[in-house]
Amino acid sequence: MVIRSFKSNENLSRAAALVLASAIIKKPDCVLGLATGTSPLPMYKYLAELNLDGLIDFKDVSTYNLDEYWGLKGDHVQSYRYFMNENLFNHINIDKKNTHVPCGIAADSKAECANYDAEILKRGGIDVQLLGIGRNGHIGFNEPDDYFTFETHKVALTESTIEANSRLFDSVDEVPTYAVSMGMGTIMNAKTIVMLAHGKNKAQAVHDMIKGPVSPQCPASMLQNHPDVIVLLDEEAASML
Repeated sequence: MVIRSFKSNENLSRAAALVLASAIIKKPDCVLGLATGTSPLPMYKYLAELNLDGLIDFKDVSTYNLDEYWGLKGDHVQSYRYFMNENLFNHINIDKKNTHVPCGIAADSKAECANYDAEILKRGGIDVQLLGIGRNGHIGFNEPDDYFTFETHKVALTESTIEANSRLFDSVDEVPTYAVSMGMGTIMNAKTIVMLAHGKNKAQAVHDMIKGPVSPQCPASMLQNHPDVIVLLDEEAASML
């Protein structure tokens, strides 16, 4: 595990963009695992700028997002498909057919989840998986639990996650209570994992991820067992290390 601390979120976001840009330059048809939330937003902006400047080319890149709210259509303003379109896909030369987000309105959630994992395997697996971390140590929507769930699955969101995400909705009552999420096995199968975290409110989760025991009570702690993880932090997120 490589851990780097930066003076600002801007600097760590630029560093993350360079990691993903390097992967695209090395393998133009690479498969990226992408995340939503506030952590990757500046990084997506820098990737779009690199694409606009002709330094990287997304035309052969494929992407698979970590998760999606259950019950939201892709055109809902709070859906993660909408988020990705607005913050990255609409600003780069990627073929939308090569961008994948779990379907939150599938008739059969189990079949949707199994198909999602099968599609990733068919593409040869994820080359670089981008992650953020929740205040309770969740990654994707893999919440603290008594066991790890390895495959993509439908999951009930914890009160703390619903509360944290309520800032994006008009009220906490509008936040979906379920989501579809890549499982820990799908995430851990990625060849390289890049974790981003900024802010003091992530410091405890970062500490537990890196220095705590490997436990499903802190799902991110499983990254200790991955052979190629890059953790990019600002000084506040790194303050408990």
